[in-house]
Amino acid sequence: MLSAGCGIPTESDVRVDGKAGTATEAGSVNGRRSEPPSRTASGSDNDAFVRNFLAAAAGEPDRAYERVTQFLAPEHKSRLQVKKGSEVALTVVRLGESVFTLNSDSTTTVKIAVQQIGVLRTNGTLAPPVATETEYEFRLRSAALGGTGSDERAGLYVLDPPNVLLLSDVALQQYYQDESIYFWSSDRTRLVPDQRYLPLAVPDERRVNEVVKWLVGGPSEWLRQGVVGLPDGTELINNATGANDRWEVNLDMSGDDQNRVDQLITQLAWSLGDLPGELELKIRNNSQPVQNLNDRRIAEPLYPVTEGPQRFGVYEGAIRPLDFVGELSGQVPLAGGVNRNVVSAGLARAANNRILAAMVVTGGKDRYRLAVGAGAVPVEVVNRSTTEYASISRPVWLRTVDSRSAQGLVVADGRLYRFDEAARMFEVPLNLPSAGVTAVAAALDGQRIALIADGRLYVAVVNLEGAGSGLSIGPPRALTTSLTGLTAVDWIREDRLVVAGSAGQPAIYEISADGAVETPLRTDVGAKVTHLAAYPTNRNVRVPSGAYMYEANRVAYRSSPFERIEPDRVRDIVAPPAGVRPSNPSAPFFLY
Repeated sequence: MLSAGCGIPTESDVRVDGKAGTATEAGSVNGRRSEPPSRTASGSDNDAFVRNFLAAAAGEPDRAYERVTQFLAPEHKSRLQVKKGSEVALTVVRLGESVFTLNSDSTTTVKIAVQQIGVLRTNGTLAPPVATETEYEFRLRSAALGGTGSDERAGLYVLDPPNVLLLSDVALQQYYQDESIYFWSSDRTRLVPDQRYLPLAVPDERRVNEVVKWLVGGPSEWLRQGVVGLPDGTELINNATGANDRWEVNLDMSGDDQNRVDQLITQLAWSLGDLPGELELKIRNNSQPVQNLNDRRIAEPLYPVTEGPQRFGVYEGAIRPLDFVGELSGQVPLAGGVNRNVVSAGLARAANNRILAAMVVTGGKDRYRLAVGAGAVPVEVVNRSTTEYASISRPVWLRTVDSRSAQGLVVADGRLYRFDEAARMFEVPLNLPSAGVTAVAAALDGQRIALIADGRLYVAVVNLEGAGSGLSIGPPRALTTSLTGLTAVDWIREDRLVVAGSAGQPAIYEISADGAVETPLRTDVGAKVTHLAAYPTNRNVRVPSGAYMYEANRVAYRSSPFERIEPDRVRDIVAPPAGVRPSNPSAPFFLY
């Protein structure tokens, strides 16, 4: 880490540190700091000063340049150029190893290794990175070596600064609130979350105004192909206002479709998070009926989930329930005649009490087929793919909120396929450098997916109105992570992924859907993860976060609490004869 230093050393030396820690200084909103520390807050502590310098740009965009230049030596301020009239964009980086070297002129050279995460724009989106630098270098000098005023002679200054407004990943988490706003899917059947960052320095009374401005500005670039924004030309009339838990939003919006206006109210209710109170929406100064925000969220749930998850796994070629104390355990929703020769599976609940079943089943020697069935419990008939493959990933369903025929996604022999209820498979074109896809996962909204291709992580949006094929996939967005050699992925929250790869050894991380935040969940996995499934915590059915299961070295595990899934957790099986070791359950997954 950037260690707690003792100021500029008196003798020349080289010090190597690791990842930066949290910034310092007080001043908070709801227990969190809202403004980054000032230049002098760290005194002559090199490490703390660098952390604070890499947090200085955080906050409201119109003051970012001013905050950063306060850290620069007066004679070097002109080296950080921001074009007049251009958008203030922050270069967000994940900090790696840092090296401090004392120079003969009493300055200190700082070299910091970085991963480029993205560009934080004024509309709260984290766009893909533009910069390619893997290291930044600048110098520090004591303010006592120059300046006249008492404040100017205190602390440290930056010399030769990078010509970008840098923001560390730590500062992003510390000085911004991670928000989700929502846009209607391309077929207008469900809301799709769009991740944004709101500075904690923005006062609560302006939050509604910022959210409405985001919605008017439209979705993030990578989501545009699968969602619809507000009508072209929509503008906010004056600022959104609020007092005593009553909020007023006035829009200049074309069209007189009352259904679309009603959808906009639902969109606003969810985009305002858990904000209580009432909303009065005006269209060209004409008021709509006042809506209670909580009542609207209850009446119009985000996702087609009405109950918690049930755990299943594969045991000796059949899907079986997994029993854990204190958890809901269900019956296998398949007839015995179709529940055989199973390698892995994906089950989902659909409208009209239907069960969707997709299973990878054994075919010829070292070959596999996809078996698909749908209907009332128990599903008695499955269709099988006409082609056998050398490898097939765990299949996933794209959830819908109506009774239309369901579709799913699966990876077979390195390529992504769409499948239908008849087990017909259609290759889905992807705009990727290589076709080496190994895993796919679908978000609860049915419109966003995560992919692993050539060991890298991507997210993409699904357009269910794709011509001919029934769907199309928008251009995948690559996410930056410190994990390498990724092997498995699933959605664990609406804006978080659980990902398996290597952090020097096999590990499982939670990673935000834009790649900005990563949290180690398990760093002692011990073997490559070959199967991973999670239950995505959502805003309709609230269960403890972190519910995931995985398989490594042919042994299955669950989280929260962490434990190996032993054969005695498998229900409805016949115990083996005395002296015969029971098989290990494999390929665990959730039904919800």
